[in-house]
Amino acid sequence: MTRYRLFAAFAPVLLLLTACGVNSIPTAEEQAKAKWADVQASFQRRANLIPNLVETTRAAAASEQAILQGVTEARANATRITVTPDQLTDPAAMQRFSEAQSRLSAAIIPLQRLQEAYPNLQSQQNFATLMQQLEGTENRINVAIRDYNEAVRGYNTEIRTFPSVIGARVIYGSQPMVPYQAVTPGAEVAPTVNFDRPAAGNSQ
Repeated sequence: MTRYRLFAAFAPVLLLLTACGVNSIPTAEEQAKAKWADVQASFQRRANLIPNLVETTRAAAASEQAILQGVTEARANATRITVTPDQLTDPAAMQRFSEAQSRLSAAIIPLQRLQEAYPNLQSQQNFATLMQQLEGTENRINVAIRDYNEAVRGYNTEIRTFPSVIGARVIYGSQPMVPYQAVTPGAEVAPTVNFDRPAAGNSQ
């Protein structure tokens, strides 16, 4: 009889818990993780383009070793730093990833501007194709980040909203996920690229 009374007393609570994000919380979590996979795939696509772009540029602008080396090193660093789905709640891990990708974004800018100083680069079909692919990839990255941040917003809202907050705390121990924020080191300083060279045949 005592057990029956206890069950009767806690039955409303149990019924409430069944509606407290038992399904919606993991669904929102998996959605955010899937969107993060899209973000990483887009960044990887960009990283895969860079070696060919660097080599194509080197053939026409061999003297720009500092720019080419900077892009290569930034790419290597960016590909070393990853964020697993389990780290999406870790602000420090997300910041490291964002900073590495942002440094690569900043390193690409002078490389893109080389075509202004080397008109023969623009005439190379391979270079033009790679630049178009890079631009398309940057657009994909922006879309993937937007979709991920929207999924994170939905998940974070779900685990903070009653009654799902009960399930989030009692059943899942859910933690808020970190949205992606681009961080460009030295963004307050405009990059300077010096392409001034003496014209052919001129002496200093």
